[in-house]
Amino acid sequence: MHRRLLAALPILLAAALPAAAQDAEAGRRVFNQCRACHTIEAGGRNGVGPNLNAVVGRKAGTIEGFRYSANLKEKAEGGLTWDEDTLRAYIANPKSVLPSGSMSYPGLRNEQQMNDLIAYLKANG
Repeated sequence: MHRRLLAALPILLAAALPAAAQDAEAGRRVFNQCRACHTIEAGGRNGVGPNLNAVVGRKAGTIEGFRYSANLKEKAEGGLTWDEDTLRAYIANPKSVLPSGSMSYPGLRNEQQMNDLIAYLKANG
């Protein structure tokens, strides 16, 4: 009986894990839609958007040489930091965080893709 329970244990544990686990490798694939405007490599160049290496936990508007929108500069002066909650809100709907911001992205609605993307951003910093 104990052997059956031990054999079933990995399956039971997997079922008990939250459905919204983060997968950085899957997040790398989600990030591909961001690559048109952003780089993520350490020391990478800015594109249409700023380099996103080490973005999680970073104070907004601090990448040297990038021309931020007036709305982002104003929010940054007010203390905007790209923590996980702020990034989630921004990635889901940029206009909810920066109503007059210049990012022209409709937002990511899929929760699992959001979790994976956040894991990827965390892994690159």
